[in-house]
Amino acid sequence: MAETILEELVSGVLTVRFNRPDKKNALTPAMYAVMADAIERAEQENEVRVVLFTGTGGVFTAGNDMSDFLTNQANDPDRPVNRFIRNMSLTDVPLLAAVDGLAIGIGTTMLLHFDQVFATERSRFSLPFINLGVVPEAGSSQQLVRACGYQKAAELLMLGEPFDAVMARDCGIVSRLCPEHELMPVALDFAHRLAGKPLQALRATKRLMRRPDEPLRDRVEAEGELFFQCLRSPAAQEIISAFVEKRMPDTSKFD
Repeated sequence: MAETILEELVSGVLTVRFNRPDKKNALTPAMYAVMADAIERAEQENEVRVVLFTGTGGVFTAGNDMSDFLTNQANDPDRPVNRFIRNMSLTDVPLLAAVDGLAIGIGTTMLLHFDQVFATERSRFSLPFINLGVVPEAGSSQQLVRACGYQKAAELLMLGEPFDAVMARDCGIVSRLCPEHELMPVALDFAHRLAGKPLQALRATKRLMRRPDEPLRDRVEAEGELFFQCLRSPAAQEIISAFVEKRMPDTSKFD
């Protein structure tokens, strides 16, 4: 039986590929568990700098496997899907997605938590929760309003109708549109450039950007504290020394 999730770690980038094309990459509890584990691995292993999610067979994911809705109706916080959502929404590890084809339900809502989303022009998105008699999940009722404003979010969530990649870009769900043959090269190039950044500073930058709204004074103080923490790190000391000494920095032994 083929693996439903394929993982590959290359130069700091962990690619997590949904591999259930006969079911349009619909996500099962076992798949969610692997997805949640991948984020935890990145948090624990410095060799993993960035996690990139993608699909196979011309589909990103059709969302949650519908049979799971019928068999698992209790809101158990330890369910694999809940663990994935929690890890995804709280992590300071950079998360990217390369989307081709259908992205339905959580296949769209997860993208609202990612730092960059690359999609092919033929991709199609859908938030069909209302049509199933349920409500949005994964924080999307908040994140989508922040991304595209209340009225556009209301249209997408209250009607639950499919929309194309251009609208997804205009709504802030997608960062960049690519031809099909360029999708993975563009996504991987960005991922590897991120993976080459100083680890402590990269994750601290994401933590700052993900902080809730707060008075400017509080944000300035938080930045100042993290700035000087990073400044004292071996990586920053090497980079700054190399600049002063007019040489190339070597941070390979740090992080």
